[in-house]
Amino acid sequence: MQDLVDRVGQEIGLSPWVSLDQARIDAFAELTEDRQFIHIDPVRAADTPFGGTIAHGYLTLSMLSRLFETAEIPFPPVRASLNYGFDKLRFLTPVRAGARIRARFTLQGVEERPGGLLLRLDTRVEIEGASRPALAADWLVMLQLA
Repeated sequence: MQDLVDRVGQEIGLSPWVSLDQARIDAFAELTEDRQFIHIDPVRAADTPFGGTIAHGYLTLSMLSRLFETAEIPFPPVRASLNYGFDKLRFLTPVRAGARIRARFTLQGVEERPGGLLLRLDTRVEIEGASRPALAADWLVMLQLA
């Protein structure tokens, strides 16, 4: 645990880029039954201020688990990593269909809990080539230690 405590305030992980292409957006729309035209109709969405379809904010959010997993964050051996929730979450910039995203994780706190550790992560989902993040969150992750 001390290794993690010593890293509070530091970036501890950066995920690889992941594409949010139209096929992924369409699949998410079907799964969640959120078929709003700005997500699935490129012709109608072209006439909006977005100029085309955009990913659901919740699709971007749901990618955090994958982005976290692929960030190769150096943790002690764990049995499981569990989503504990968010203290703050903001969708800041729409993600256009076909854009690539990645996440930066900065450790903001570590708390010992029975059977594990509760991490507080400042999480930013970046859009390739954009100056503002798609998403900013204060994410809580529970690690069950091995």
